[in-house]
Amino acid sequence: MRTSRRPGADLTDVLGTRHPIVQGPFGGGLSTVALVAAVSEAGGLGSYGVHAMAPEDIGPLVEAIRAATSAPFAVNLWTPRPDEERPVPDTTALAAHTDRLALHYAEFGLTPPNLAQANARIDFDAQLDAVLAARPPVISVVMGPPPRRLVEGARSIGAPIVGTATTVAEARALEEAGCDVIVASGSDAGGHRGSFLAPVRESLVGTFSLIPQVRDAVSVPVVAAGGIADGRGVAAALTLGADGVQVGTGFLRTPESGASPAHREALSSERARTTVLTRLFSGRPARGIANALVRGMADAEDRVPPYPAQNNLMLPIRARAAASGRADRLNLWSGQAALLASGESAGDYLSALVSEAEKVLGTPL
Repeated sequence: MRTSRRPGADLTDVLGTRHPIVQGPFGGGLSTVALVAAVSEAGGLGSYGVHAMAPEDIGPLVEAIRAATSAPFAVNLWTPRPDEERPVPDTTALAAHTDRLALHYAEFGLTPPNLAQANARIDFDAQLDAVLAARPPVISVVMGPPPRRLVEGARSIGAPIVGTATTVAEARALEEAGCDVIVASGSDAGGHRGSFLAPVRESLVGTFSLIPQVRDAVSVPVVAAGGIADGRGVAAALTLGADGVQVGTGFLRTPESGASPAHREALSSERARTTVLTRLFSGRPARGIANALVRGMADAEDRVPPYPAQNNLMLPIRARAAASGRADRLNLWSGQAALLASGESAGDYLSALVSEAEKVLGTPL
């Protein structure tokens, strides 16, 4: 450790939390006010992913979280990736992509999206304005550095900015851009990969290889993410130089999360031992449990359109699969240590992470 201070103190000083544990932010309905509040009330940093939300819904959401907890929490945005967000050019191109999914639309009785629906996207600038107007205690970003306007706006409302890096070069770029905390997200992590300086295939650094390298490269607090789901993982990350940890999949297993029953059941089953990176559900690489859809469409990984078009094409299928308990058609986001999580309530789970880590480290967190 760099100093004799309590482990995690650098992070908790910045975030205003009791414990150096961050709940991974989920989008697509996986985050809930109840989950964020439970984590924050237990002393961690609850987080809510708003990248898929209409700008006008962000303010009311933040107010709902404030009504549920007086403790700090974070709102998470995806920074745009113009190189990936190319629209489907015409109906001929769209037909090739919808034909690929025709059997899945048919089995759920769905009508494929039209060209406008496939190319629909949410105005990031309007989302940014809404977040700043809502004045959340903490703002986090993934997929790239925070825009200058976000940094200046966050400074004006006193909100620290948390950025996400998958390589040392990205961590340096985030610090230079003005991030107050950097999440070192290893390849073990579930959900979408946030790589932005190099292709994902060139940015797959394991969590426990990434932590000490990022720690040596930046001066701001570092949060380890990926494959951490119990107190042993928390202790290991802190021992390697992290100031705290971010836990995603473990909190997805809690009853407060927005994960569907089929998703939650998969996370607690032997199927969770096999995860893959796939573009099939959103157009961006994301780690999840391998299922029939992923295996059956594996040869299309490099041919599906980029985000958000593929995401829009898959949304009806994903929604119907969740509603009908069809885990074989669902995006089962998961990191590589899902079965190490307990599945108990979010507050109890966070308390267990802290107490288990304290036993390993022999010191309070």
